[in-house]
Amino acid sequence: MACIEVPLAEASAFGVMAVNEERRIVRFEEKPAQPAPMPGRPSHALASMGVYVFDADYLYAALEADAANPASARDFGRDLIPAMVARGDAVAHPFGESCVSSSPDAPVYWRDVGTIDAYWAANLDLTNTVPELDMYDRNWPIWTHQEQLPPAKFVFDDDDRRGSAVDSLVSGGCIVSGAHIRRSVLFSRVRVNSYARVEEAVLLPGVEVGRHCRLRKVVIDAGCRLPEGMVIGEDAGLDAQRFSRTADGVVLVTPAMLERLGYPMPYAGAMR
Repeated sequence: MACIEVPLAEASAFGVMAVNEERRIVRFEEKPAQPAPMPGRPSHALASMGVYVFDADYLYAALEADAANPASARDFGRDLIPAMVARGDAVAHPFGESCVSSSPDAPVYWRDVGTIDAYWAANLDLTNTVPELDMYDRNWPIWTHQEQLPPAKFVFDDDDRRGSAVDSLVSGGCIVSGAHIRRSVLFSRVRVNSYARVEEAVLLPGVEVGRHCRLRKVVIDAGCRLPEGMVIGEDAGLDAQRFSRTADGVVLVTPAMLERLGYPMPYAGAMR
């Protein structure tokens, strides 16, 4: 089980473990209300990263045993892992021993993006001048599918209609047409139309932002088409009525939410 040290104040969001000198896990609690601190380091707890390595036959047997247990809640962290710990079969692997860093002094990087706030924050971290996760490090390549797309394009250079992006990541296939982007992450094939203003936003693939839209502190789901003039992130009450707003003020917008407001997907507005 891959593990990482986390501040005690944040540990309730994780599975928390205790290990012996051989790194065998001797105690495991799933999201405890009062997480136990690490011996010798009372400010931190040892948390599960949710990354496991099993022998296939062992895992099949564990699943069969759990299926035969009528008292099981069928939950991996609450049933299977504690049973393995009780049998003495679970061993911890410190993430720091496997993490590839840009330099010897770079901190071990890992983020749990299980909430909207965490997902938004992890993406916005990438816009920093020197982000903790260096995607440009040639020693740490990202091996994944890359859709073949044209380069990002920025058009119009009028004083009131200039396509620009500052402190932002803009992926291939994007077109910023007379709009201003600041501290945002644009996934592939995003289009932002004239006079729009986008700030601290995460726009997933295929999003289209209409003219005169203003977006701040948002996550816009893939395929959303925002109609002309839509404003999100300026009125907390209105945002909560129309969309999903977190306690930290991040607004999630999905195609289904837009459809409930009377905006059928895909939005038929032309790119201009």
